[in-house]
Amino acid sequence: MKVVDGYIYLRNLKFHAHHGVLPQEHATGNDYVVNLRIGYPLQDAMMSDAVDDTLNYAEVYQLVKVEMKRPHALIERVAASIVEALEKAYPAIQTIDIDILKCNPPMGADGDGAGVELHLKKEQS
Repeated sequence: MKVVDGYIYLRNLKFHAHHGVLPQEHATGNDYVVNLRIGYPLQDAMMSDAVDDTLNYAEVYQLVKVEMKRPHALIERVAASIVEALEKAYPAIQTIDIDILKCNPPMGADGDGAGVELHLKKEQS
């Protein structure tokens, strides 16, 4: 069989970060949940059993952790900074699906949170 698509994913990564538009959000922070699904060529890793032939999810986690520590006003910008860092570190990435949930947004509603979801595909050159 031939691999058509391969993905590495990280689910429900939890962070406390200081993103937001309001000054209080920068001061006290909020809880966030990040999910990633990254399209990556996995054929070599399937045969070699070598971590150097795949996208190391521990390294991806560390990259996301660093980006979540950098405060931004909008969650959209947080997602973009994570995507930019991933693209720079791993040029072989083909697609990225990312969603970021702010668990307690200051909007006066009773719910699980609010967030963004992006689906990105590398442009063919």
